[in-house]
Amino acid sequence: MFYLNAKDIDARVNTEVTAIDRKNHSVSFKNIATGETGSLAYDKLVIAIGSVSQMPPVPGLELEGITTLKSMQDADFLRKVRDEGKIKKAVVIGGGLIGIEICEALQLAGIEITVIELLPQLLIFLDWELAKLVENHVKSKGANVITDNGIAEFLGKNGKLTAVKLQNGTELSCELAVVAIGVRPNVTLAKDTGLKIGNLGGIDVNEYMQTSDPDIYAVGDCVETVNRITGKKVLAPYGDLANLQGRVAGENAASENCVKFTGTIQTGICKVFDYSAGSTGLSEKTAKKWGYSDIITVINASPDKPGFMQGKLLVTKLIADKKTGKVLGAQCIGPGNVSKQIAQWAMTIQGNLTVEDIINADLPYAPPFSLAIDHFIATAHIMQNKMKGRLKGISCSEVKQKVLNQEKPFLIDVRGPDEFEEMRLGIGETLIPLGALRKRLKEIPEDKNKEITCYCKISLRGYEAALALEGNGWKNVKVMEGGIMAWPYPREK
Repeated sequence: MFYLNAKDIDARVNTEVTAIDRKNHSVSFKNIATGETGSLAYDKLVIAIGSVSQMPPVPGLELEGITTLKSMQDADFLRKVRDEGKIKKAVVIGGGLIGIEICEALQLAGIEITVIELLPQLLIFLDWELAKLVENHVKSKGANVITDNGIAEFLGKNGKLTAVKLQNGTELSCELAVVAIGVRPNVTLAKDTGLKIGNLGGIDVNEYMQTSDPDIYAVGDCVETVNRITGKKVLAPYGDLANLQGRVAGENAASENCVKFTGTIQTGICKVFDYSAGSTGLSEKTAKKWGYSDIITVINASPDKPGFMQGKLLVTKLIADKKTGKVLGAQCIGPGNVSKQIAQWAMTIQGNLTVEDIINADLPYAPPFSLAIDHFIATAHIMQNKMKGRLKGISCSEVKQKVLNQEKPFLIDVRGPDEFEEMRLGIGETLIPLGALRKRLKEIPEDKNKEITCYCKISLRGYEAALALEGNGWKNVKVMEGGIMAWPYPREK
């Protein structure tokens, strides 16, 4: 009664719309609690019926102990699992946003967790090297992660789940399986009504959130929207977008198409234990998919605040158009303030700004909040250096591949001896501290064209070492972007 008394809105809960009569402008409904049926007339109608969880097409789905996390009832069930403390082993199927958050919640409840992801990485919105760092962090918290493998069958006894069988034949015992492999638009009602459905399976809407029927609007997970960077239709089931679209549709339904929803750049973030992982715009992978062939990327690993203010690590990957410098996308992970970084990059992309536009950005600064040159601006500086040829960067993945291929570039770790003893890669590197480098040039290969790669903890000193070597005549000196902190592979220490 609150909505009726306070807002003069007749909110019908426990009520399902069973049909839409477009010709007579009415909807038929049924109260699922009482069985009551009826109809309501409309001038304008807004459809916001969301999405439905996808389920793997495998045997055993009927077993007790298999759930999704889509409804309040699902959440209540998982809370009960936590409170009762009876379940000891669980699997989470799907390593996306929801899957990772479920993993954390169940692991913190003392349940042994295994995350199973069909794709080669967790969090598909990230590029592989950042996703691998997230995976390493999840494993460090005691959870098991299996990628490149999927569910073949749910196994049970007496109607209850006892194990899952993977596509490679492995069987994992468990009493609970939470399926989080994504959602698809809920469009059954729209299809039955004759509304146009897009190629991706969502309701087709225009910039006013108007369907193929001018008197019907649709918003949220059930619709397709436009990616503002590529101009292509996408599915973007995000709660914030649903709310923004709802405001647009509501205004237009009341005031005859007075505002537009201009689309999405697909900004998202999730909590991963004491890390965060976020992205906005295009990843390197999606940029190439959509035809951006001339792109440039860079990785920056550095703290969000000064050390004396307990700064925490951020690792950012920036993607830009090489010719124009226009920012296409950014990803950021780590225990630092990821949300701030992603928000800044999201506004950069929506403002069609270039790297040059933001290298002198006037952001709020004080040591409790930021470095004097914020991580955001420092990332732009590194990209600017790379675009101008001052920095010849090489990714950790490329370095690893060269080592595996036995191409044997000369690798220099320019940290101090104490740092080297505490943590090192063990890939055939030579320790030459930056302060001693100019005095030890005789230890560098005489061939001035020999490939040399420098790095340190975050590769700031690695960049300085590369400049010193170039100043002394070496012509093929590279810097491993992000340094040891961006290295996603096992280390010697």
